[in-house]
Amino acid sequence: MQHPHQQYGGYPQQNTSPGGQQPHYGFTPAADGEPEYFGGAPASSPSYDNNPGHTRAFSIGDAPDTYDPYEAQSPQQPDQVSTYRAGHTMAPPAGPRLGWKQLLSGVVMRPAATFWQMRDYQVWGPALIVTFLYGLLAVFGFDSAREDVLDATLSNSIPWVICSAIAVILCGLMLGAVTNALARQLGGDGAWAPTIGLAMLVTALTDTPRLVFAVFLGSANTFVQFLGWITWIGCAALLTSMISKSHDLPWPKALGAASIQLIALLVLFKLPVI
Repeated sequence: MQHPHQQYGGYPQQNTSPGGQQPHYGFTPAADGEPEYFGGAPASSPSYDNNPGHTRAFSIGDAPDTYDPYEAQSPQQPDQVSTYRAGHTMAPPAGPRLGWKQLLSGVVMRPAATFWQMRDYQVWGPALIVTFLYGLLAVFGFDSAREDVLDATLSNSIPWVICSAIAVILCGLMLGAVTNALARQLGGDGAWAPTIGLAMLVTALTDTPRLVFAVFLGSANTFVQFLGWITWIGCAALLTSMISKSHDLPWPKALGAASIQLIALLVLFKLPVI
């Protein structure tokens, strides 16, 4: 039987060092007869596949046959990572849907957080109901309209009040659609349904205090007129914040998107009582 050195070749067959000791050539024989370099390193080249600093390249369509724990833990591949864009269904919402009580109080008490959380949710139910109630009350906010309703018979005044409330809803829908279109033109990316619904809520909630006082004091009262300007400024601030959060726009562009709706509100509901 040949010695392993003789079998593989390239190794000395005789002792050439004094004293008959085997010369040291940088390796020691292993238990199975194979050489181990420098005290235990394997003779074959080690594999560093998928180790830091040693990445194995694959052609298009190939995949490694090894288990990658990072790939198993992550639901997205590196080339599928995307950033949030408001209004896109593939993006996760900013938070859970708020109930109608939290929504109505949040618009007034916590507007920025509420608009950010609800920018991907439709609010048609609260928006239509609140706007309808606002439309019923808006009839009594004008002195002449209030006198006509009170002087008319009940069978004539009820249809008139209901038609006025429906007209206010249609006006809110159209103004909200214009605001959403302008926000889109200015680079916004929000969804149209949350934008219109939140705009209707902001419009109705901010003008309600003026209407309540106008019913009892009259629309020509100085305090009512002053309160009307204050609520209009508050409406402008809330609409700007809502568009900024819903469409990811800076506040100057958000204010520009809300400008037509603010001017229309001023002409339809504020200026006639001044």
